[in-house]
Amino acid sequence: MSYLEINNVSMGFGPPTNRTEVLKDVNLSVQENEFVAVVGFSGAGKSTLISLLAGLLQPDVGEIKIAGQKIKEPSPRLGIMFQNYSLLPWLSVYENIELAVKQVFPKMKGEELESHIKRYIGMVSLLPAVDKKPGELSGGMRQRASLARTLSMQPEILLLDEPLSALDALTRANIQDEIIRIWEDDRRTIVMITNDVDEAVLMADRIVPLTMGPEATLDAAFPVKLERPRNRTTLNTNPEFRKLRSSISKFMVTLNEESKTGETTTLVELPSVMPLDFSVIPHMPAKGRRRRQLVPSINRERTFFK
Repeated sequence: MSYLEINNVSMGFGPPTNRTEVLKDVNLSVQENEFVAVVGFSGAGKSTLISLLAGLLQPDVGEIKIAGQKIKEPSPRLGIMFQNYSLLPWLSVYENIELAVKQVFPKMKGEELESHIKRYIGMVSLLPAVDKKPGELSGGMRQRASLARTLSMQPEILLLDEPLSALDALTRANIQDEIIRIWEDDRRTIVMITNDVDEAVLMADRIVPLTMGPEATLDAAFPVKLERPRNRTTLNTNPEFRKLRSSISKFMVTLNEESKTGETTTLVELPSVMPLDFSVIPHMPAKGRRRRQLVPSINRERTFFK
């Protein structure tokens, strides 16, 4: 039996007369300690899928099970890391994590509690910022704090909802490496939602495409057979990596093209507008120049303050 199972799940929104079926007949089996990445385009229903897995939403049809038990509501067994950090701005890094830990482990007190919190802060290399509030942190540091908070609750399954999409390339690479290192040390089951094929190939054991919505569903999976640990500096020269990335990218492009079949692209003519004129009158003495009033140079006229 699979550790995490999605069985014939469908989910829609809106009134019966104008209902949009976001997900249709979704099935997925995830083994314990497996790292699965779901790739899809924006608007396909990825966040709806992760909310269903976390118990934040209940499917209209079908069921989701963890270790044979139906997921009916959010649970400490399911830790979710959102795109937008979701840190309380008036609490420090330590206090944000402490709040989560106390909810899950109410009997943990004193030195045991402090040691537990600092273990996970150290795990994401944030001990120097332990007393800082989110507003004093960079985007990458906030995301690491969010990851530490999620891990500190020791969930059986870690759900990642495009947590790195808003970060710059260097910070994104650093946190990717952090997540991989923590997963290799701790061996949690991970389901990651992403729209980045390279990220999925680098991190996951298996990649599952989500088809275009509405009525999106999960298609056949692409197994990732690259050896671990994976070195990002040499991965681009690896023939297996390049072949897999190309196969997934082509598949996703095909899905996108098929979704547009029958659609007509309308080209809208842009208005005829001239740019602002920033030229300087050559005969004007340097000492006599004043600020110019910038006006749209549709008729190429210039207006100056005198």
